[in-house]
Amino acid sequence: MIRRSIAAAMLVACALSAPQPAKAKITRIEIARTEPAFGGQSFSAVGPYERITGKAFGEVDPKNPANARIQDLALAPRNARGMVEYTTDIDILRPKDESKGNGILLFNIPNRGNKGLLQPFNLDTGTVAEMNALAKPGDGFLQRQGYSMVWFGWQADVLPGNNRMTMQAPAARNPDGSPITGLVRAEFVVMEAAKTQNLSSGWFTGMTHDSYPTVSTDNRTPLPDGFLPTLTARARENAPRMPVPNSEWGFGSCAADGTIKPDAKAICLPAGFQPGRLYELIYRAKDPTVLGLGYAAARDLAVFLRDAKADEAGTLNPIGRRGQKAMVMGTSQSGRFIRSFLQLGFNRDEAGRKAYDAALPHIGGGLMPLSLRFAQPGRAWGQQIDHLYPAYDFPFNYARVQDPLTGRRQGILDRCRRDGTCPLIFHAATALEMWEARQSLGLTDPLGLHDIPDPANVRTYIMASTQHSPTPLPLPTAAPFGQCQQQANPNPHNWTMRALLTALTSWVRDGIAPPTPAMPRIADGTLVTPDLVRFPTIPANSYGNVVRPALRYLGATNPLHPLDFGKGYNAADGMGVISVEPPRTKPGSYGVLVPQVDADGIDLAGIKNVVTAVPIGTYTGWNLFRKERFEDGFCIFQGSFVPFARTRQERLDTGDPRLSIEERYPTPQAYAETVKTAADALVAKRYLLPEDAALLTEKARSEGIRLAP
Repeated sequence: MIRRSIAAAMLVACALSAPQPAKAKITRIEIARTEPAFGGQSFSAVGPYERITGKAFGEVDPKNPANARIQDLALAPRNARGMVEYTTDIDILRPKDESKGNGILLFNIPNRGNKGLLQPFNLDTGTVAEMNALAKPGDGFLQRQGYSMVWFGWQADVLPGNNRMTMQAPAARNPDGSPITGLVRAEFVVMEAAKTQNLSSGWFTGMTHDSYPTVSTDNRTPLPDGFLPTLTARARENAPRMPVPNSEWGFGSCAADGTIKPDAKAICLPAGFQPGRLYELIYRAKDPTVLGLGYAAARDLAVFLRDAKADEAGTLNPIGRRGQKAMVMGTSQSGRFIRSFLQLGFNRDEAGRKAYDAALPHIGGGLMPLSLRFAQPGRAWGQQIDHLYPAYDFPFNYARVQDPLTGRRQGILDRCRRDGTCPLIFHAATALEMWEARQSLGLTDPLGLHDIPDPANVRTYIMASTQHSPTPLPLPTAAPFGQCQQQANPNPHNWTMRALLTALTSWVRDGIAPPTPAMPRIADGTLVTPDLVRFPTIPANSYGNVVRPALRYLGATNPLHPLDFGKGYNAADGMGVISVEPPRTKPGSYGVLVPQVDADGIDLAGIKNVVTAVPIGTYTGWNLFRKERFEDGFCIFQGSFVPFARTRQERLDTGDPRLSIEERYPTPQAYAETVKTAADALVAKRYLLPEDAALLTEKARSEGIRLAP
């Protein structure tokens, strides 16, 4: 028996020393520059930061089961080792003295190539261009905390420019080398009249995304199977589609002389695309990029930067230190990426290692249809705009739930729970996600009848009376208010997000239990059907010499039905091949609920920051499109702000039921004390950091009652 044991041990040792099959991994790190960040500015005890830019080169084994949910990976070109290669930009900020870091590698999932990490946490980070260039640290919150920050490209259809993070991935081909073709639906919505659009142009994608080329620039001659592309226009999402004759448009760019210059990636409409119209092109495209490799890049880069000493050529890991934790954060589209990343099982690499120890999806309801043939990950999920793109298939919950409409029982964390690789998760969303993004479905059963508790590793925090991203100040002082009927909602996320990030760091690094979840619930009446919302009547007014129409509550939501994209589409994983466009609506409707409000129209439940706990007006998670802009539909991603009257008499003269500023805060001292009380209560619940509470309290004392947002 002893000899057999020794022999078995020797066999195991030989097996471990023998060459192992290739693993998906980062094979090479190429550092282009290492330089002082932010002009060498020092950040409290952490000191100055360094910035490292370059590229990471990775490869994926198409035969490994861990990569089975990368659509068309088997049809991608391979290198001599039988692997599929990709390249991604990397941009890293690290403390110059790494011993002063906090032990957290904080990865950001860029939003359509744009760096989105600083804005939710640091104040005054500047424009998108300045954030992409990492030109302004703002107030330096993340730097003062000692985070090492990582940006990388994951969306291979994002075009270079404006310091966007890009990724290079191959196009899939048929086994005989011929192009793969398929159906693509493009939706065009313009802010101002235009004659030419890229085929990828949309409300969120503009001219910054590459397009799938048409198989033929001749839009008037049917293909051999009889297919002919179509262009339609309509006034709103549920309006009839009106055909635009093929003789009135073409694939190409509109020339000054009125002709169309052929271009397989553009469309020309000589009469012009008009604002306030939905244009829908359905065409036959070719050469789908293997976009699902973005999940592999997010997985393998995290494992490499946290755990590896060096790449295959011996280039040292630029931020490798023992004992670090990897956290991932993404906003909006990027939050949906994180949820789908987890749902598809990518938090486990091919060697069984966990990629991210913690995750913070921010305003990221729904899922990301990235691993899909001819995927369009830049699209969204609005009530009027991008309504029919596959961003909201079941499952909606982190927990495993039965869906009576599809018959499936699923949860976003099913795969990582099976293999023990689930991260700790803070899910942070705004009131707008409740109104327009169907966020309630992540809190309840699919029909909206019962609350569903989160798994033990998940905490959900809804930021009351906030819009998708706070509108910058100052607000416009005369109509039109952008595309909307009302001034947009400037209620900031920063104070709450700073507290949540700090708490998540303490949970993953130190084992400190997180703050109590905060969300509306069916059980206590704070999550209701739209017809039960007791929204106040807010009349037209001219408070502060700004003329506003009445704020009209219409009891609307963004409805959701199961959609049929054809037999080749796998709705359970958001993968496969779409063959039906536009999709067919299946029977049944999901139970979308919304927050109940108080007498001021402010959400009753969720985290009420100082702005809404001590309000100077009504803040909502919804706004309506203005006339000739999808009128009365949800003004996409925008909430509303309507100030209170300044005096009781002004309120009475207007017929406003909401108390005036002078009735709420009779003196500046009373206002400051109210702010301090609210701030202290938030600190006690760990929804506000003590230093931020002190800052807000001092501002109230020194500046007096806020009269503008």
